[in-house]
Amino acid sequence: MHIHTFSIVAHDAAEAAWGVAVSSKFPAVGAVVPWARAGVGAVATQSYAKMSFGPAGLALMSAGQSAEDALAALLADDDGRETRQVALVDSSGRAAAHTGGDCHDWAGHKTGAGFSVQGNLLAGEAVIEGMATGYKQADGELADRLVAALQAGEKAGGDKRGKQSAAVLVVRPAGGYGGDNDRYLDLRVDDADDPVRKLADLVRMHHLYFQPAKDEDILRIDHDIARELQAMLIKQGYMTGEVNGDWDEVCQQVFFMLIGNENLEMRWSLERNHHSIDRVVLDYLRERFG
Repeated sequence: MHIHTFSIVAHDAAEAAWGVAVSSKFPAVGAVVPWARAGVGAVATQSYAKMSFGPAGLALMSAGQSAEDALAALLADDDGRETRQVALVDSSGRAAAHTGGDCHDWAGHKTGAGFSVQGNLLAGEAVIEGMATGYKQADGELADRLVAALQAGEKAGGDKRGKQSAAVLVVRPAGGYGGDNDRYLDLRVDDADDPVRKLADLVRMHHLYFQPAKDEDILRIDHDIARELQAMLIKQGYMTGEVNGDWDEVCQQVFFMLIGNENLEMRWSLERNHHSIDRVVLDYLRERFG
């Protein structure tokens, strides 16, 4: 499977997170390139992609091999190594990458502290340099910085054939939904005119639904906010009555119904904060319902 693409693998020690982000003029690239396991590392396999490099690379690193040693073992058993492009980052953030001599120009990689960026059939070396700079200069959590790297690579020319799909995968110990798996974030845009932009939108949506509220964003539901929320609830058919600013138990119960329908339970509940609201939730509801 020939996957011309650009990608980044990275580890964030402070978050105890490992991740991969990728973009390509190829459909559903997220189903092929990114592999990661919390506490172990991450792998990106592309060009004439050998998908078994994903689970095999993770198994080697899980057994204690460094990214460099695991990469050497993968390539030693592969007759098609010169057509491959693969990058790994291990549990300690050590990165290693390989760009085979038969990968289509422009092809190359760049490793740094805790990350590797790589691509093939690119507009030029500036794509890789831009990704590295974009990642190091970006703010936010690992997922934000991974997508920032893709955006920088795309700005520098990206895949010279065009755009089609993009994906980002981030794993953390017990980071998945419900806490019983490591899949903190696994977002894919399989076919779109502007996949990296759409991927960035999905990451922001993920933050809305799954990030806990920050203390500095908590607002007391005062008379004015209560009136605003009551007006929303009445307009959307959740309740009847007058807008009076009295945030009583009935309003709280009805509001919780709206929160549930909007999948915002991680940010608001009757038990935790029935007399307060997250500024992020309030802004979302204002945009959603006016």
